[in-house]
Amino acid sequence: MADDPAEDLLRELAPQVLGALVRRYGHFDLAEDAVQEALIAAAGQWPQEGVPDNPRAWLITVASRRLTDLLRSEQARRRREDEVATWALPGVPPRPDGDDTLILLFLCCHPALAPNLQVALTLRSVGGLTTREIARAFFVPEPTMARRITRAKERVKASGVPFRLPAPAERGERLAAVLRVLYLIFTEGYASTSGPSLVRAELAAEAIRLARILHRLLPGDGEVAGLLALVLLTDARRPARDGPDGELIPLAEQDRGLWRADHIEEGLALVAATLPRGPAGPYQVQAAIAALHDEAPSERETDWPQIAALYEVLVELSGNPMAALNHAVAVAMCQGPRAGLDLLEGLGEDPRVSGHHRLLAVRAHLLEMAGAREDARDCYERAAARTASLQEQRYLYGRAARLTG
Repeated sequence: MADDPAEDLLRELAPQVLGALVRRYGHFDLAEDAVQEALIAAAGQWPQEGVPDNPRAWLITVASRRLTDLLRSEQARRRREDEVATWALPGVPPRPDGDDTLILLFLCCHPALAPNLQVALTLRSVGGLTTREIARAFFVPEPTMARRITRAKERVKASGVPFRLPAPAERGERLAAVLRVLYLIFTEGYASTSGPSLVRAELAAEAIRLARILHRLLPGDGEVAGLLALVLLTDARRPARDGPDGELIPLAEQDRGLWRADHIEEGLALVAATLPRGPAGPYQVQAAIAALHDEAPSERETDWPQIAALYEVLVELSGNPMAALNHAVAVAMCQGPRAGLDLLEGLGEDPRVSGHHRLLAVRAHLLEMAGAREDARDCYERAAARTASLQEQRYLYGRAARLTG
């Protein structure tokens, strides 16, 4: 993320300004273009002239003027020109209650959009990333990402959804989509699924920033707090996840002295404040698991029975096969590798995970623990062939090579 305070401020204000424009004028796609131009103008002027006393109002005014120009240039909307001109008066103050970022997040994560479109639109409209930055992050050509973002805007427009918070009856489902998108962004940054790098710090940091915003807007929601705690406690280990040459270092072998103490402290405080409130959701349970890992001085001193119990709860809550996979590992750490391998047998029939490299990698690890070296080597090699991450491939092939002979 940017080190310049002015750039940080622009990134923070971008979704607020966009939300204000969409609320006032509609036209999500044109409003987004107008805000981008206002941000460019600010980036050029503020370093020389200084940041305005009210930077948010400055951006809204500049973006409103540009939006008026864009609306006037569209023949199909000429009949609205007089109305728009009265809306776009320079210096119109922002709404007293201010920040529309939460509404914007709900809009970007609209159920009419596929998950990849939700991610792209959230990073562009709420995160303030350029199309080029998003394309680079997901290893696709810029024109491809531009088409995705355009498609997302068109579908939001066609849905006719008003710019307001969802009705209470649908708010829970929509919030779940927002949380899922932020977690997708984080996991792609923390453990890249493709490309040469194991970690893409800019995506992980952006997800944490957006999770902080969401927690500020919904401080009483346990799952929002759980997501923020989870990404903080997980990201705390990022400095120790790869070696000097970018090689993957598994949790058991990491130098825990490199873990970020500030992230751990903040995450633990969120978990402690959230779990006693009542029934925990999936993100809170995952955060509690991450907390147990981060508090342990070593793998041997980790509270594996408690982690196994929490994964069992998580499987019941979410039905997620990856949670079941992690549960098998935790059980193996408590009861021995054969107990974990028995649990993997059922997962091999689940089409959601049966072809995933992680199932083979976990099976290989447990077979190695059990002393079945040849079978473990075969599973490591098969797992390596299925992952698109170069660093994971090298790690898995390296584990297989250690078992040769």
